[in-house]
Amino acid sequence: MSIQIFGLPVSRGVAIGRAVLVASSRVDVPHVFIDPTLIEEEVARLYAARDVVGAEFDALKRDLPPDAPAELAALLDVHHMLLQDEALIGAAADWVRQRHYNAEWALSAQLEVLARQFDEMEDAYLRERKADLEQVVERLIRSLGRGAPLTLPETDRDSRDFGGDEPLVLVASDIAPADMLNFKRSVFKGFVTDVGGKTSHTAIVARSMDIPAVVGARQASSLIRSDDCIIIDGDAGLVIVDPSPIVLEEYRFRQRQSELERGRLARLRHTPAVTLDGERVELLSNIEMPEDADAVLEAGSVGVGLFRSEFLFMNRGGNLPDEEEQYDAYRRAVEAMKGLPVTIRTVDIGADKPLDAMSSSELRHESVLNPALGLRAIRWSLSEPSTFRRQLRALLRAAAHGPVKIMIPMLSSVREIKQTLDNVAHAKRQLAEAGKPFGEVELGAMIEVPAAALTLPVFLKHFDFVSLGTNDLIQYTLAIDRTDEAVAHLYDPWNPAVLQLLYSTISQARAAGKGVSVCGEMAGDPAFTELLLAMGLRTFSMHPTQVASIKQRVLRADTRRLAPLVPQVLGSEDPEAACLELFAAATGATHLPRFAA
Repeated sequence: MSIQIFGLPVSRGVAIGRAVLVASSRVDVPHVFIDPTLIEEEVARLYAARDVVGAEFDALKRDLPPDAPAELAALLDVHHMLLQDEALIGAAADWVRQRHYNAEWALSAQLEVLARQFDEMEDAYLRERKADLEQVVERLIRSLGRGAPLTLPETDRDSRDFGGDEPLVLVASDIAPADMLNFKRSVFKGFVTDVGGKTSHTAIVARSMDIPAVVGARQASSLIRSDDCIIIDGDAGLVIVDPSPIVLEEYRFRQRQSELERGRLARLRHTPAVTLDGERVELLSNIEMPEDADAVLEAGSVGVGLFRSEFLFMNRGGNLPDEEEQYDAYRRAVEAMKGLPVTIRTVDIGADKPLDAMSSSELRHESVLNPALGLRAIRWSLSEPSTFRRQLRALLRAAAHGPVKIMIPMLSSVREIKQTLDNVAHAKRQLAEAGKPFGEVELGAMIEVPAAALTLPVFLKHFDFVSLGTNDLIQYTLAIDRTDEAVAHLYDPWNPAVLQLLYSTISQARAAGKGVSVCGEMAGDPAFTELLLAMGLRTFSMHPTQVASIKQRVLRADTRRLAPLVPQVLGSEDPEAACLELFAAATGATHLPRFAA
């Protein structure tokens, strides 16, 4: 029976494929695709873990004291029986062979299948055996973690390599940042998660991959089963499970239309971004890793406006990159851009992007009441000065190979500004004393805390440029956790307070002759292009996949006609409606796209 599940639309387009479930687990489960040549080796890992756990059960039973309750021995027998059942191990081996899952993922996937079967049993005693099954799988996964290391995934394979004749779409309660690093440029054609908001980490990565995604779909991971045929409508925030043939064909038609539209937009790649009244606009790109630089050039961007350096620090088991490794990564990105500028943000970890293991327990997401307000971004960097200076030295050294700008996240006070500048000066002195070459850099501040926006003259005094991080600026202005689906509907970029802060920041920076850009999600949303241009913004930074659609809006805009309308938009109780009405009249368009709230 076909069912519909509604969530938040966060990445546009249509994806059709077979569901791959990433089940929740009490232990961390790596999700890795195994190279085809190593499949049988991975299956051997699985059976070796079964033998190890079986031996543990035997030893436990053998060492039971004489006065131990008989139920304990019976329980161990049940666990041993479950362990030897081919419905668990044999089926998990099939996941490895057919889908190329690593052994841990195969076990968690099969646990999901069997757990649902237990839930549907009428006998209460049998239903309760699900807990025993979970305990057995947990032991197996822990045993695998003590064995041979995982084979690294193949990231350049098409989804058909793993999904047979149909593409794959990922369904999960949530997707950890570490898993998203593995899945990026991987086999999935779409994402569905139970939790998350429009600017959650999963949503941002899905947009960077230019694949449809729906988040905040509540019970999607429990309603959808592995291998279900599903449609992800990223425009409407809709997931259709087991669609009828008519609905399936309709969405396939929409897919073809979308591909044609992308082809038309691709023709604008080498067209300069200039408005109708001759205003030149810089369209930059956001990246996570040095390898993303190729996509920036392919999209026709004129530089990197945001290199999120924290992705170099994640998914490493707490072993942070040293100066040489960081220098090599930044250098590769700079050289790949062939002389175009690269703006690199210092590490922005914490909140929805915790590191795997740190000495500071406050950094762990689960250890604080509100991680979004805790030790994150520049606060963490300043609390770890040796680590911060290590990154600054690597950035300065990379600047010897091309134009580099360093951007500092989440600054909020003069004290933090001065501490940051002192650390930069200290890093320069260290390099000079060591005789290591380094280049000159422009230093910029991210404006993503209301305190920074309201005291902007201080920031303009000390920095060469500022960049509006709208994702966090909206979050902190409206007191909304942007990763919490319970309040995601309250996350509103059109809120008058947000727009006032944007306009004030852009106006003051331009008046001071300082560069100003927007690098948050608003920069890549066509619904805001005309308004930001009218406010005076001339530098946008977005995911490479969004550059063409924003360039199209820029080419059709006349800032001389739009700019006088800004006060009316800002003075309206409903800026979105006012923007639609006023700008449509000014441009002669019948409508402008509405922001998907």
